[in-house]
Amino acid sequence: MPSASSPAISAESLTERAPAPRRRKSSTHANAPLTVEGRHRLLERCRSRPIAQVAREMGISRATASKRVNRYRQFSAAGLLDRSCELDRKPPGTGGDAKTQIEGMRREHKLSASRTAFKLQQVQVQISARTVTRLRGQLGLNRRRASGR
Repeated sequence: MPSASSPAISAESLTERAPAPRRRKSSTHANAPLTVEGRHRLLERCRSRPIAQVAREMGISRATASKRVNRYRQFSAAGLLDRSCELDRKPPGTGGDAKTQIEGMRREHKLSASRTAFKLQQVQVQISARTVTRLRGQLGLNRRRASGR
């Protein structure tokens, strides 16, 4: 049942197609039930029958069918296109200075990851113990015997 603020699914709106997106790797496999054409079939069927029934017929979950119908209502034909699974932004990496400090603390003082993170936070370097552990592994210093004991 469409809400008052979302457009209803009509035959006219299904025929209008979004412009072709730029070429990128497609994550759709050969037996995928919801290719772009499959999503059009889903919407066409949902015009006259309940979403749960259509989802069962198409072999997809009701949640997935609802998600696709709602994306269409929100974004119209563009909501039917494949979306990239890349992050919108990538967090910055740990700076070289922090890596040098982590290496020095491990080699000189044999500090644990949590203690190293605590000491770095005292000098205004915000880093988690897990990140310290990961970076020490990359440096080959994740074992105490490897750190020059």
